[in-house]
Amino acid sequence: MSTPLAGWTDELARARLHFVTGKGGTGKTTSAAALGIALASHGRRVLLVEVEGRQGFAQLFDTEPLPYAEQRIASVPGGGELRALHIDVEAALLEYFEMFYNLGFAGRTLRRMGAIEFATTLAPGLRDVLLTGKIKECVGRTGPDGRHVYDAVVVDAPPTGRVVKFLDVTKALTDLAKTGPIRGQADGVVRLLHSEETVVHLVTLLEEMPVRETVEAVAELDGADLRPGAVLVNRVRPPRLPARSVTPAADGRVDASRVRTGLASAGLDLPEVTLDALVAETVEHAIRLAAEQRAREQLAEADLPTLELPEEPGGIDLAALYDLAESLTEQGVR
Repeated sequence: MSTPLAGWTDELARARLHFVTGKGGTGKTTSAAALGIALASHGRRVLLVEVEGRQGFAQLFDTEPLPYAEQRIASVPGGGELRALHIDVEAALLEYFEMFYNLGFAGRTLRRMGAIEFATTLAPGLRDVLLTGKIKECVGRTGPDGRHVYDAVVVDAPPTGRVVKFLDVTKALTDLAKTGPIRGQADGVVRLLHSEETVVHLVTLLEEMPVRETVEAVAELDGADLRPGAVLVNRVRPPRLPARSVTPAADGRVDASRVRTGLASAGLDLPEVTLDALVAETVEHAIRLAAEQRAREQLAEADLPTLELPEEPGGIDLAALYDLAESLTEQGVR
């Protein structure tokens, strides 16, 4: 059994476009935001991008709903800057018409006629092309000095079940559109998403279903020639038992008399019912630790760098978000 790599590798440090995916409920939006903050340390400028219309970043950073514009959302210790963009499909299509076809006025007319909804319904892949096309523009944009405007772009991507279709749809569109701006745009997106500049990170919990979906998603990304990045294990709780005690305790072998003696030596004399509850809680904790160890062993099959985000017992607020980012920085994110 291979052991998962720890920390942030040099290969990941060279990437500029970071997609963050995960099974629903694993905390991928929170993880993406924490990754953005960590990458923005040491004076960097980072853009967070949202593509699913949920305004998750606005909620995390306690701001008004994000417009279709790159907006400063936080400053980062060390002089870094974090901006965020909520990509609206309709606005992206109008921008596309204006950029490639000089159809700004006509695009607005099409919107009134409902043609935009019709177009994205008729060609469902067009929606993802518009989203990834806008992301590509943000990644490649340069300033007057010729340097990239953003040192890194972090995308809160669709869940693992849809992420490969989202990232690979431009290949299918390239086959359909043989010439013209659509073909050129699709080719450019394909080159970026399949280049060394792009990685796809996977967020999971130490639970059977999220881990299984993570391992399957890694295989699917590999099959589509997309680069898996790191596995971000979210909501990790510290063990309360020494490793040697986990297996016997998980089997229910907890010596209540030894527990009572230990408590007594600490000056605690607990009633029998409380002692029984403590023993039951110890068994339950050991069962969870054993299950988490099995999950770690299964994750090792992915053979990817693995970083851990601690559980925040008080929930996720802005302070907790910065704590998570600091944890990533300590594990080498740069």
